[in-house]
Amino acid sequence: MAGNLRDRLKRIQQVKRADNVIRNVDLSPFTARGWVPAGLLTLRRETAATPVALPKTMPDAAGLLMPGLCAGTDYHDLLFFDLETSGLSTGAGTVAFLAAFGRLDRAGKLRITQYLLLDYPGENDFIEALLGEFDSGNITGGLTMVSYNGKCFDSQILKTRCLMNAIAPPQYRHADLLHPARRLWKRLLPDCSQATIETGILGIDRTGDIPGALAPDIWFSFLRHGETEPLFGICEHNRRDIAGLAAIFSALIRIADDPFAAAKKINVDLEALALRWYEQCRYETDAPLRATGQRLLRFAAEKGHPRAAFVYALSLLKAGKHNDGRAWLLKTASAACPPPLQASALRALAIDSEHRLKNPEEALSFTAQALELLEPDSPRRPDFERRQQRLKNKTTEDTE
Repeated sequence: MAGNLRDRLKRIQQVKRADNVIRNVDLSPFTARGWVPAGLLTLRRETAATPVALPKTMPDAAGLLMPGLCAGTDYHDLLFFDLETSGLSTGAGTVAFLAAFGRLDRAGKLRITQYLLLDYPGENDFIEALLGEFDSGNITGGLTMVSYNGKCFDSQILKTRCLMNAIAPPQYRHADLLHPARRLWKRLLPDCSQATIETGILGIDRTGDIPGALAPDIWFSFLRHGETEPLFGICEHNRRDIAGLAAIFSALIRIADDPFAAAKKINVDLEALALRWYEQCRYETDAPLRATGQRLLRFAAEKGHPRAAFVYALSLLKAGKHNDGRAWLLKTASAACPPPLQASALRALAIDSEHRLKNPEEALSFTAQALELLEPDSPRRPDFERRQQRLKNKTTEDTE
């Protein structure tokens, strides 16, 4: 009996997929905009390809700025991904009703495919249509999803909806651009939403765009009243999100390829870029990457960025360039820098004076200057006070 029922349900599903007809829905407004049936209560459309500015090959430094991009990744291995959902949480009650995927073709153009769910009963077909986009096919290195805040939201929604429909979630590597964007632009912008990055950094015009936060209300209004115009608006928002995501990716790739040339065209937090690059590649075996990190650090220091100057000074000391390193530490210890950074520079000077130059008196002077900069309740004071007392004892012993 159970077997017969299972077979009957399977035949019903096959019939629904075979005729590919969406009943009780007027599809004419959708078909006029390029949407075609893709399953039960599921539509699909492809938009015109648009060029994306990228170097010929993925730069070696791409992974430094965008964790998740592995060495040897090809542009054609990437899948740009964005969802619109019935809610703003990742709970089991939130349904994805609109998805956009972007792929780069051999001509360097972005091709966007969208899927739209017209009502809850079609969710199984909708999810299966989405999973077809994750088929790696001839991709030898494996698929890499590119998203903006997708690790915390979109990918979690997709996984949840797959599990709710008894479908195995797709496997892929994931490069999320939210954190790289925050590193390079959070000090330049009021926030780091994708739209703010696009308009404030890349100069993309999103005039007339419907905010993604309205997506749930728009979909529910369509379900209740059949209102299509607002739904088409959120579909356009979804498409523009993928185009903007590819534009942010392009900017990060160009920065990774040639940070000095890119900085002339793209407004970027030079200090954050230099520190990220240097810290990520300081132990790299790739000599050119390390050299670029050192050049970036010096460039940022010469532009007056204090944190970069401090790290650059320490790198010089470590490389045995003591005079140059001390000169940069003295600059960092000047009144032009924030007090906590001045204290750090004075501490480094004190260590160098004591251990390399064997000059505890000078080390004691630097330590005393640092203590004057620190607040009484600073958690760093005990370290400096112990250092001060030890140096006092040492100088006293030396004079006896």
